[in-house]
Amino acid sequence: MRAAVLAATIAELTETGYAALTVDAVAQRAGVHKTTIYRNWKTSDRLVADALTHHFATDIPIPDTGAVKDDLRALARSLVAAMTTHAGRALLATALSDAVRTPELAEIRHALFEDRFRRAEPVVTRAVERGELPAGTDPGELLKAMVAPVYFRLVFTGEPVDETTADRAVDIALAAAQAGALSAP
Repeated sequence: MRAAVLAATIAELTETGYAALTVDAVAQRAGVHKTTIYRNWKTSDRLVADALTHHFATDIPIPDTGAVKDDLRALARSLVAAMTTHAGRALLATALSDAVRTPELAEIRHALFEDRFRRAEPVVTRAVERGELPAGTDPGELLKAMVAPVYFRLVFTGEPVDETTADRAVDIALAAAQAGALSAP
């Protein structure tokens, strides 16, 4: 039942967005009664928070090609592939909507990003150990610098986002790191 409700919540978020999400619609899609949802989640915000956490809890394949540029390109291209799907764009819109005004969902969003960066940090750590990046390079800052151009286009300009965008974002982040601009304070 839980998996069906969480999948139905993601489907509703994808199709209608956060503002139009109703427990009735989720219940109908999941094939359960809405009291079942309220008994387990209490509020729609808790339901959305759980659905987003579950959806994004999937393992991220962390590349280890032996070259930081190739590893980061694989990560950036994976991000682009995920965020340019209909579901990816819809869930991004949810993350930026009124949903973030609720403390619980804002906290979930923050935790999801922190978890993603933490999982990808070994790519940067290995690059420092191999001498590809300066000692003291902050993995989190490098990863944020890498994804920023992608999210900027997705959120603010609406410009196309593709593998070329991902590759350029990696090149920019690597140049900054190699210049020492992304060192830990």
